[in-house]
Amino acid sequence: MKRKVLASLPVFAFFLCWELSSRFFEKRTGGLFPPPSVVAYETIRLSFEGILADHFWRTFLRVIIGFLSGAFLGVLLGIAMGWKGLAERTLHPLISLLYPIPALGWIPLLMIWVGIGELLPILVIAIHSFFPVCYSTMTGIRNVDRRLIKVARTLGYSSRRTLFSVAIPSSLPYILSGLRLSSGGAWRVVIAAEMIAIPKGLGALLMKAESLIRVDIILACLFVLSLMSFLFERVFLWIERAFQNSP
Repeated sequence: MKRKVLASLPVFAFFLCWELSSRFFEKRTGGLFPPPSVVAYETIRLSFEGILADHFWRTFLRVIIGFLSGAFLGVLLGIAMGWKGLAERTLHPLISLLYPIPALGWIPLLMIWVGIGELLPILVIAIHSFFPVCYSTMTGIRNVDRRLIKVARTLGYSSRRTLFSVAIPSSLPYILSGLRLSSGGAWRVVIAAEMIAIPKGLGALLMKAESLIRVDIILACLFVLSLMSFLFERVFLWIERAFQNSP
């Protein structure tokens, strides 16, 4: 309990300094540096009016669809490359070539290939989610204790049964780690994609607030994004810890 209180003190001090400095320089900044109390009020107001919820749920659905699509493909190819040498020799050079490209770097090409619409941010999120999950899964499959595989083969397990009964369960910590890393990042990349002429979503709301010079709304959106990214990562961290502590 004492550690939690001490850990929260810097956060409390940050918001207190922010509040006091914003109030003190309010006339000089002209509302361009609103205090956290104003940002909190604006967040609540937008929520009750349904404006924030409308944009939020559209972004949330894009993140879920894009993340699950990219993660699913990443797990499949990661298992294939970790288990089969032929798949690794075939796919690994291509994936290694594409991995350094930031997910946001694909936006100009995707705008040409699929246009500006719902599919654009979903594909950007899927690309972002794919690579960490793929590499983590492949690493997990490679690092499975070979003694367990030998025991399974001695008991007459087929290659497929060994994969699903031994290799995949043993590599779950690696898979969950990849999912955790990519889940929070999905919220960071979706905003940039939504800013490109997407009419609804938190990114679109950010751009509208910028055009109206509403810093309070911008900060409210950023707060929601930060909170969701944090919660997504914490969910997978909790699953990781629960799996590690299971008998």
